[in-house]
Amino acid sequence: MSADGHLSALDVELAIQPVAGRIGAEIEGVRLSPDLSEPTVLAIRQALLKHKVIFFRGQEHLSDADQEGFAALLGAPVAHPTVPVLEGSRYILELDGARGRASSWHTDVTFAQAYPQASVLRAVISPEIGGDTVWANTAQAYLDLPDELKTLADNLWATHSNLYDYAGAKPDVSDEAARRYREVFVSTVYETDHPVVRVHPETGERTLVLGHFVRRLKGYGTEASNHLFSLLQGYVTRLENTVRWRWRAGDVAVWDNRATQHRALDDYGDQTRVMRRVTIDGDVPVSVDGRSSTTRPQAKAA
Repeated sequence: MSADGHLSALDVELAIQPVAGRIGAEIEGVRLSPDLSEPTVLAIRQALLKHKVIFFRGQEHLSDADQEGFAALLGAPVAHPTVPVLEGSRYILELDGARGRASSWHTDVTFAQAYPQASVLRAVISPEIGGDTVWANTAQAYLDLPDELKTLADNLWATHSNLYDYAGAKPDVSDEAARRYREVFVSTVYETDHPVVRVHPETGERTLVLGHFVRRLKGYGTEASNHLFSLLQGYVTRLENTVRWRWRAGDVAVWDNRATQHRALDDYGDQTRVMRRVTIDGDVPVSVDGRSSTTRPQAKAA
C-alpha cells in the first residue's frame, strides 16, 4: 500500500518474463477471473502499459462469462460496432477461421472515433501448426523515426474507414466471404480522421496510428499518400519491433490497442482456429498539438 493509504501495483509482485526485446511479456502464476484482487489488476495494468501485450498460459478454466468479467476489471467492455456478438454473450466477438480470416496489420476498430483501448483475446481451439499472432510496438516505431520524419508524422492526419479493399487485401477470397464482409462488417460505414501520431493518455508516449483501416493521408494525393503510409508503416512492422505468439488452447493475450498493431497469420490451411475477443472502451485520440480525432456521420453501405 502506498504512503497515502491507497492500493498500488507495488502491493503485488507478478512473475513477468519478457518474450521479445521491445514488446511482449508472459505473466505466470495468475489464474484469471472476474474476482481478481484490485492490487493484482493494477499490477496487470502496469505490466500492460510497459510491455504493450501480455500473455497468460493455462487459462482453460475461463468461460465466456468469465472472460467478459475479467475484461470488465480493466475497463468498460464494448461490443464490435458492426459485427454481431457471439450468441449468449454480451460483448464477445468470435473469430472462427472457417468463416473468415483477416491476415493484415491493424489496430482494432480505428475507423471509430474512440477506438478500443485494449483487447482480451482467448484461444478456444488452436491449430496444431500455424495460426500464430504477431504484435508490433507503435510507440517504439515512433522513436525509431529520424527527427525530420517525426516532425512530418506529428503533423499528419489520416482517414480511417471499415470500407477498405477487402478483395485487394485478400485476392483469393471466396465470393461467399466477400459477400459476408459486405453484409456484416460494412453494414454501417464509418469514416474517422485520426492524427498519425497520438499522445498516449496514460504513458504520455507518442504512438503511430496506422494499419489497414487507413484509406488516405489527408492533404496528399493517392500516390504520395500511399508512399508516405508505406514508409511509416514499415517502421511499425520491422521484425525487431515485434513479438510472435504460438497459441495453445486456453491462452489469453491482452494488448494495449493504443500502442500496438497486430496480425493473425493465415498459414494453418484447413485446421480449426477459434478465438474469442472482448474489447475495452477507449478514448478519443489527441494529437501532439492537442487536437482530437473527428468522425463523420455514419451511413449504411450501399
